[in-house]
Amino acid sequence: MLIKNQIYDAVISDYTAEGQGIAKIEGCAVFIPNAVFGERVSVRIEKAQKTWAAGKIVEILERSPHRVNRKCPVAKVCGGCDFWHMDYEEETRLKAERVRSCLNRIGGETLENVPILDAPTCYGYRNKAQYPVSSQKGRAYAGFFKAGSHSVVENERCLILPAEMDQVKDIVIAHMNRFRIPAYDETAHAGLVRHIYVRRGAQSGQVLVCLAVNGRRLPHDQELAEALTKVPGFTTLVLSVNTKKGNTILGDEFITLYGPGTIEDTLCGLSFRLSPRSFYQVNHHQAQRLYRAAIEQAGITKEDTVLDLYCGVGTITLAMASAAGRVIGVEVVPQAVEDARENAKRNGIDNAEFFCGDAGEAALALEAQGIRADVVVVDPPRKGLNADTIEALSRFAPRRIVYVSCDPATLARDVALLKERGYVLKNAMAADLFPRCAHVESIVCLEREI
Repeated sequence: MLIKNQIYDAVISDYTAEGQGIAKIEGCAVFIPNAVFGERVSVRIEKAQKTWAAGKIVEILERSPHRVNRKCPVAKVCGGCDFWHMDYEEETRLKAERVRSCLNRIGGETLENVPILDAPTCYGYRNKAQYPVSSQKGRAYAGFFKAGSHSVVENERCLILPAEMDQVKDIVIAHMNRFRIPAYDETAHAGLVRHIYVRRGAQSGQVLVCLAVNGRRLPHDQELAEALTKVPGFTTLVLSVNTKKGNTILGDEFITLYGPGTIEDTLCGLSFRLSPRSFYQVNHHQAQRLYRAAIEQAGITKEDTVLDLYCGVGTITLAMASAAGRVIGVEVVPQAVEDARENAKRNGIDNAEFFCGDAGEAALALEAQGIRADVVVVDPPRKGLNADTIEALSRFAPRRIVYVSCDPATLARDVALLKERGYVLKNAMAADLFPRCAHVESIVCLEREI
């Protein structure tokens, strides 16, 4: 067992799913943040267990050619980004390798490599930000949580966000301090403003501001709306009423204070209405590439019925509509289903239907109605598909399943389960929708064995 506070020399031999470096020291796996593969480092052990330990770099003895100087001044403490200490080439390599490793180790595949759709830029790409709000000595401020905590790290300018978002954040904080509006205290369950949520249409430039509050009103709300008109593209201001304890950001009730309560954007040539609860990929350029890859892998014909589970506001569903005979979207969030139906109307698409409900239950209900799907597209949350959805897919028996995932491990688990039910993995690809962050999207195509 390694000794706490002892310094050891080690070589970084791998990465964790969160992007930390891994080194083996005396047979023990040591997890080391801000490390780069291949580097030889001196490490101080900060936590020691029988089979693993956590360490911190004291000195880099042999520096990787992929190590770079961080361009973000708070990158070492902010939990928002993970990879400002390495170049983008190494970041995409490790992300593609993570997808390949999961599919081989968990999914039972033998893939030699997995291609990755790398992003054209690491700057200003996110179309959504959720700033937690805190206070110190009576002064409100906002930023992002420190890794592994709910301590807010203040950051004047976040490099992966458009400048308009930080401008919104600064205006809201100035308003709070001017009128002495208290930030929410999670421990005491007191105070008002919990999060500043900003969404910006990448194509439209429209900006939606939603404040998550522990109450039903915001003091001097019209003064805030007037101040926000200085932000290019500012369109609407909404309150999200969230009086519950816990760390859920948005509540269930929304009160529009200014504008229509929604914004619009264009994706894959289609117009979409977006509300605060709408699921919409945060990287517009990469989302278009991801969805085009999904459509290509689906191999849809005009005779096909396509079922899109976890459809959100209908982005993939409607993008596939022109190639299919019929498309059906299923989503559990009622507001998203309402938006999806509106999006079908605004784009003149009449062969699309949307249902609100759990993915597995909805699929079985459609089967009971005699509706069969030739192709099924799934884009589930991080936890992947539940047992009911796997069973529904097995009974539906589509000829092809296209699976878009934000977690390679749960994707690989589900691939293994679908293979047990007669499917074969035909294609696998990674897509970097989150440059500088540890998350990676992936897309696979499975076909039913005849």
